[in-house]
Amino acid sequence: MIRFDQVSKRYPGSDEILRKVSFIIAPGERVFVTGHSGAGKSTLLKLMAAIERPTSGTVLIGNQNTSQLRPAAVPFLRRKFGLIFQDHKLLYDRNCFDNVALPLYINGVVGANAAKRIRAALDKVGLLNKEKAMPITLSGGEQQRLAIARAVVNRPAILIADEPTGNLDENYAAEIMALFQAFQQVGVTVIIATHSVLDAAASRCKRLKLDHGQLICEMPESDQTKADTDITPELPA
Repeated sequence: MIRFDQVSKRYPGSDEILRKVSFIIAPGERVFVTGHSGAGKSTLLKLMAAIERPTSGTVLIGNQNTSQLRPAAVPFLRRKFGLIFQDHKLLYDRNCFDNVALPLYINGVVGANAAKRIRAALDKVGLLNKEKAMPITLSGGEQQRLAIARAVVNRPAILIADEPTGNLDENYAAEIMALFQAFQQVGVTVIIATHSVLDAAASRCKRLKLDHGQLICEMPESDQTKADTDITPELPA
């Protein structure tokens, strides 16, 4: 579970980026964070992943208050997360296999076990046949899929993506969104920041809408509402 309780964030010399934001994300949900450029979406994601800490309020990841974590404990918390950045942050001097390997090597996973997991992650995103290719030779959509493979190779419980389809055409964007839906279906909590929701299935997902740092709209999954309206009461015999 991710819980924000009256969370505000201000950077030195700036106005508040987020103001008294409160919400709960349950395990296994797929959530879209929407809003205009500068609304606070990226800051919200950084607070979730403990890359930033709130100026005030409480951020809980599971039962852990991120503001109270010792610096040495933060890397252990981040192992729960797979992070996908706007600019991919790929290593262009290493091939696809080595890019995906990096999180495993950082956590001490090497050898045959690492190779098996790397190839499984590449296969999941359709890049197994390009494990020796350099990232610069990939298309924009393939680079994004490589970033996703690197994010999921550690089998995270929470996957966070910041504008993952911003520079992709409609077909590539649909493929990326389908991948996220597949991860959610196996129990991963998926949180996607985006200017616009391209996925038709997003209408059934929670959406957190930010406007100049304030949460102005929280929409729970509509599936439950539909299910409630579809129930036909039993008639007496």
